[in-house]
Amino acid sequence: MSLPVVAIVGRPNVGKSSLLNCLVGKKISIVDPTPGVTRDRISAPCQVTEGDDPKFVELVDTGGMGIQDLQGLTESVEDQINFALAAADLMLFVVDAREGVTALDRHVAQRLRRQEKPVILVANKVDTLDITGEIGELHALGFGEAMAVSAMHSLGRIDLLEAISAAMGDKATDLPPATMKLAIVGKRNAGKSTFINSLVGSERVIVSSTPGTTRDSVDVEVELDGKRFIVIDTAGVQKAKKFGDLEFYGHHRALRSIRRADVVALMIDASTPVSQVDKDLAGEISRLFKPVVLVVNKWDLAAGKTTGEAFADYFAKTLPEFSYAPVSLTAATEGLNVRRTIDLAEQLFVQANVRVPTAELNRVIETIVQVRGPSHKTGTKPPKILYASQISTAPPTIMCFVNDVRSFDTSYQRFMLNHIREHLPFAEVPIRLFFRQRRPPLGRQAPQKKQKGE
Repeated sequence: MSLPVVAIVGRPNVGKSSLLNCLVGKKISIVDPTPGVTRDRISAPCQVTEGDDPKFVELVDTGGMGIQDLQGLTESVEDQINFALAAADLMLFVVDAREGVTALDRHVAQRLRRQEKPVILVANKVDTLDITGEIGELHALGFGEAMAVSAMHSLGRIDLLEAISAAMGDKATDLPPATMKLAIVGKRNAGKSTFINSLVGSERVIVSSTPGTTRDSVDVEVELDGKRFIVIDTAGVQKAKKFGDLEFYGHHRALRSIRRADVVALMIDASTPVSQVDKDLAGEISRLFKPVVLVVNKWDLAAGKTTGEAFADYFAKTLPEFSYAPVSLTAATEGLNVRRTIDLAEQLFVQANVRVPTAELNRVIETIVQVRGPSHKTGTKPPKILYASQISTAPPTIMCFVNDVRSFDTSYQRFMLNHIREHLPFAEVPIRLFFRQRRPPLGRQAPQKKQKGE
C-alpha cells in the first residue's frame, strides 16, 4: 500500500526543499539560493507521529510555481507540479515570511484553491521575532493563520508535523516494507530519465535532450506484476573539472544513490565510446561491492553496426572489474528490453541476499583447493584452508580461516572467486572474500620475548 501524499508547493526560492529536508530529518533535496534548482518531484517518507505505532506520509518537493527555466524546461517543470497537485492528499503552501505576500504568492493561492484540497499555510524563514507584521499579512491569501517555521534551523518542526498528522487523520499509515532499490546512474544524456518514464508509463521525471536536466536524485516507486520496488533517477555525471555548485550537488547525490541502492544499473550510451566518467562510476560501484547491470542504452542507434557479443568483449577490456555482470541492450525511447533490465536487477537482488549453508560452502572450498591449491611460499607453513563461513549477505561475504595468510595472495583470491561463482548461486554479483589466520589454542602460543631490563 502506498503512502498518502503531502505536496510542498510555492513560488521559487521560499525554502520548499529546505522544508522537506527539515521534516524528514535528512538531506534529500538540493538546497541552493539559485531559484529553480528543483525541477522534478523529489519524494521521501516522513514520520508524522511518535509512539510504538508511528505513522508516515510521503512528502513531495516540487519546482517553484512561476519559474522561467533558463534551459527551456518551464513547461516540463509545470507538468511535474501539476502531477504532484493531482496526487496530493494535503498541500503545504510555503511562503517567505520575510517578504510578506507577493503577486506570485497570490497566483499560487489561486491555483491551490482550484484543487479543492486541504492546505496548510507555512511561513518559512522565521529566523527572528521582528517579522510578525509580515506574517499577519499572510491572512490575505485565504488559508487561515500561517504556521511559522524556520526550515534552516528546524524551528516549528514538531508543531508542523502535528498539524500534518491532524489534517491527514486516518490516512497516515505504516511505513511499507523495504523493497529493492535500483539506482540508474550514468553520464549526462545517457537516457536515464527516459528509461524510468518508459518503465512507469508516464512522464514521472523530466526528459530533455539538454544535458544536465536532472539535478537531484529522484526516488520513483514502481509496481510491476504485484512486485513493488524503488527506482532512483540520478543526475548525469560529468568530469569534475566542469563542476559548478549545482553539478557538485548532483554528482554527490548520484554517488550517495549508489551507496544506498541494492542494485545499480550503469547506463552507457551505445552511440559513444566508454568514457572516463563511465570508468569512474564503475570504479565507485565496484569499490562498494554493488550488484550491477550494464545497460547499453540507445541500442537502436547502434543496431546493425555491432552486436551484443561485440559489446560484451568491449566491456571485458574497458570495464574488466565487471566481467561477471549481465549486459542489457535497451532503447528506452522504444521501450526495448526495459522490463528485461528490471528482471535482471531482481535476479541480482536475490543472488546478493542468498545465504549458503556452512557445510555446502566448505564442500565447494574443498573442491576448489583440489583443482588448484595455494602456492607454498618459502618460509611459510604448507598452506591450508581450515574452514570457511559466510558471515553476511548483500554482498555475500565469505571468511576463510587459514593456517598462514601469506600463501593466499591476490592471484589465488581471484582464482577462488571465479570458482565460487561457478559452484554457488553468486554467478553475477560481487563477493567479498577474506582470509583470517587462526590463532593457536591457548597454552600453545609462542613464548614472548623478554624486554630489556626484565
